[in-house]
Amino acid sequence: MRILVLGSGAREHAIITALLAERAGHVITCAPGNSGIAAVVETVSLDPTNGGLVAEYANENGIELVVVGPEAPLIAGVADPIRTRGIAVFGPSRAAAQLEGSKAFAKRIMEVAGVPTGRPVYAGTLAEAEAALDELGAPYVVKADGLAAGKGVIVTEDRDAALEHARYWLQHGPVVVEEFLDGEEVSLFFLSDGHDVVPLSPAQDSKRLLDGDLGPNTGGMGAYSPLPWLADHWGNEEAFVAEVTELVALPTIRRLEHEGTPFVGLLYCGLIVTEQGVRVIEFNARFGDPETQVVLPRLVTPLSELLFQAATGQLGGRAHPEFHPHAGVTVVLASEGYPENPMTGRRLTGVDEAEALDGVSVLHAATATLDGDLVATGGRVLSVSAVGDDFAEARARAYDGLSRIHLDGGQFRTDIAAKVVR
Repeated sequence: MRILVLGSGAREHAIITALLAERAGHVITCAPGNSGIAAVVETVSLDPTNGGLVAEYANENGIELVVVGPEAPLIAGVADPIRTRGIAVFGPSRAAAQLEGSKAFAKRIMEVAGVPTGRPVYAGTLAEAEAALDELGAPYVVKADGLAAGKGVIVTEDRDAALEHARYWLQHGPVVVEEFLDGEEVSLFFLSDGHDVVPLSPAQDSKRLLDGDLGPNTGGMGAYSPLPWLADHWGNEEAFVAEVTELVALPTIRRLEHEGTPFVGLLYCGLIVTEQGVRVIEFNARFGDPETQVVLPRLVTPLSELLFQAATGQLGGRAHPEFHPHAGVTVVLASEGYPENPMTGRRLTGVDEAEALDGVSVLHAATATLDGDLVATGGRVLSVSAVGDDFAEARARAYDGLSRIHLDGGQFRTDIAAKVVR
């Protein structure tokens, strides 16, 4: 199959790695890609948010499937003109992608569909935000309504910090002050063809910058999969997935279909396991990063088959995908100053040495080649991912790989998946 992947991060690198692992002879192109991606497939300089250009390129080059990685192209509506050309595309329309692009839209869909979530209070002014903070109380949860690159959410006991966060994001649009939900977080991906859904394996990521879940929120500093502790509540992972399918994923997808905005692509369910049961924290309209880096390496079923069937309305009645029983761990290496002010242009060394380790892969995000050197070009630079027979082995391999890589000022968490090893 001729496949075009849109994006330039570690998520897209993981998707491409999974497609190449099928050894099915796929011809894969990535736009725009990064240094790591360019080492394994052709990359093209194409703006992934420009739907007209992407559709034209796909049409002229005989692309059979377009896979949209990041949220920005989806919110911009890149999938719409591609579908108009009759090309299969894995990624929701502009209208359906509001599920990620607008917290208010997502909350409305959940309310109408009966999906359990935290109580929201919407604020368009600072005075309304203050009143909402006082109404819901601490811990305070304040979210930007639109896209914020993983930086639009604050959870804090400090009212002044919550108010300052609201003040900043109100410059860009409304904010949502939300009921605080306490419990373990779970990321669960569902492939959707607009009517039916197929689940992947759960993962847990670490959003905070520092060990012990301290420091500012980030796009994610590491993840692991599967989640053995789910057995404490549900007996096994399959029972948990079945409950979320019936309680969250199917009602959401069927509601969007009913409203004339069918969701075709990846429904990311950000969940929390509370004493009252499973609740939705957020929806995303695409694969999560860094969770993709631990879920896809465990996937046995060909990824291309799943993506194409979702894109062409063929998921109904198919069996759940098969996963390896082994453990997956990924750790993100970030630039100095991330997330507020990442230092870029610094040289990276040791990547080849890390990749030579058994069970280890390095998935590039913000990298480029400059005068023959690999350099960091953004905040989250790369993910070091590893699989093992158990979490102790996978975790040891990931951190061994990370120890071989040097980036001046580079930062990473040292406690990813530590609790499941213990």
